[in-house]
Amino acid sequence: MLTVFSTGLLLGALLSASVLWLASGLAAPLPAGWRAAATVALAALAVARDAGLVRLRLPQNARQVPQDVLQRDLVRGALQFGFEMGTGVRTYVSASLPYALAAGVLLANDGGVALAAGLGFALGRAATPTLRFASGAGEEWDDRLIARLPLLTTGAAAAATAALAVLALRG
Repeated sequence: MLTVFSTGLLLGALLSASVLWLASGLAAPLPAGWRAAATVALAALAVARDAGLVRLRLPQNARQVPQDVLQRDLVRGALQFGFEMGTGVRTYVSASLPYALAAGVLLANDGGVALAAGLGFALGRAATPTLRFASGAGEEWDDRLIARLPLLTTGAAAAATAALAVLALRG
């Protein structure tokens, strides 16, 4: 089921990335330097939010995909559950990094960037259930994750901001 779920994640993330890429044409008239600077600034804001330096409410559909999706048909349900999580639209997204990533795709106006972002988002979302399953001790793994979550979210956002800054400086 993990493979079916991950396939759904990938399909959902690629759909969202495609929609963002299509909408990115609206930002095309802005000078590339402005778009790059805005991307880095938004990513830095994401780091500040995840570090607790800034209070900022994230726009999201604050409800989870219902569990009964899995109870009707396990395979189709796992695919649908993954798809809905992959879009990032019908689920909680507590970290700021996916929002900075979405803004980066919108401002980049580049199909390759959108594809890479969709793949990265899907792989990131698939990593949690995959690693939890691989641990063989799900509840203990959950406890370790909860203890490290603030460092993980802030660290990921900081690494992404650094990468975006390097890309922006390269032109």
